[in-house]
Amino acid sequence: MSSDNDYDKLTKEEREARDKADREREAAEQAALPYKWKQELGEVDITVPVPKGTRARDLVVVIQKKKLSVGLKGQEKIMDGELCKEIKLEDSTWTLEDQQFLLIHLEKLNKQQWWDNILTHHPKIDTRKIQPENSKLSDLDGETRGMVEKMMFDNQQKQMGKPTSDELKKMEALKKFQAAHPELDFSNAKIS
Repeated sequence: MSSDNDYDKLTKEEREARDKADREREAAEQAALPYKWKQELGEVDITVPVPKGTRARDLVVVIQKKKLSVGLKGQEKIMDGELCKEIKLEDSTWTLEDQQFLLIHLEKLNKQQWWDNILTHHPKIDTRKIQPENSKLSDLDGETRGMVEKMMFDNQQKQMGKPTSDELKKMEALKKFQAAHPELDFSNAKIS
């Protein structure tokens, strides 16, 4: 695999051709897996096809903090190995749908990180190319929402040529300091 530095040296056409080849290779590798999966920042959903008529009691599903094992009783496991990242065990579940699909929901421990793969020994995807679905501010937790709102405010301020929230805080602190020390001359003071 070439480094990012090599990639940066490619022409636009060469990058597009390489990206297309990488996407095709990745799609073929993912299609060869015995399951399909999708992810959002906070969770992973896996669909494992099983023989039609399968009942929950026919399945052996083991979900652990860093391990996943799926199979039919008395048969070779469909998937078995170490998860690429840790999960929240208490929020991770599985269910059988239409007696032909095992649906596994894994809640990520780190909700701010894309997964390269499900099991560490399976092919990786290029997480740099993931296009996350748009989310509403109301969907975000308080801390993340505050951070996003601050970034949006700062971008609007920059576009209008006005100070960002950090610059406004510095200006306010300087004003308070000046008010507390009227004996000092601040006529040449500059905020950087």
